[in-house]
Amino acid sequence: MARSAEQNRLARERSQEALLQAAVDVFAERGIEGATVAEITGRAGVAQGMINYYFGGKEQLVAAVIDRWFAMLFGIARGERTEGPESAPPPPIGAVSAEARLAGIIDTALGMTAVALPLQRVVVALQQQPATRALFAAAEQRHLAATAAAEDAVRTIFAERGAPDPAIEEIMLRSLLDGIVGQRILYGDSYPLEAARRWVHRSYGLPEPASPLPGVGAAPGSGAVAEPRARVSH
Repeated sequence: MARSAEQNRLARERSQEALLQAAVDVFAERGIEGATVAEITGRAGVAQGMINYYFGGKEQLVAAVIDRWFAMLFGIARGERTEGPESAPPPPIGAVSAEARLAGIIDTALGMTAVALPLQRVVVALQQQPATRALFAAAEQRHLAATAAAEDAVRTIFAERGAPDPAIEEIMLRSLLDGIVGQRILYGDSYPLEAARRWVHRSYGLPEPASPLPGVGAAPGSGAVAEPRARVSH
């Protein structure tokens, strides 16, 4: 029996998503240059020609991975709890206090580090390597309007909190969270992500989180976590 148009659409979406996830994993393990089309398609369980069919080639697949990262960032700024390609819409801004929205951004950004570390590792490498910086710069240009809207959403929070310079507050929050993410990428599970999250909460005068981030571990003071010593694993 022939598949319906809807079944074909769903099959295409599954194949594209499998390729994107496989690309993230292989890029994180091998680097962009070291990753082969054969390994990516083999991980995804599709024919090698599917990268050209769905994306147009390896470089366009890299661009799609960067676009996935930007979409994750925009969801964080809007307060969306993103754990995959789908995300739930946030409640209306007026229904949530500035403090709760700020805490949500911090927790979502750091929580994503626990579940999307390969994607973040790939994007950090793309930003830093001369051979791929142009791809990242092109993606920034594609997302300029959405990036500005995400920045403005965070700046609105700081304005509501009475900050004299919401723009620099947004930039410094982004720098702080990016730094924590970078340390987590470098040190892996030895980096005390949960303790860092709670330190950020205290730094912004936010309530202590009631529970640890999913998948991160016990909260400090529970007796289950020793004094942190971040170390590079081999």
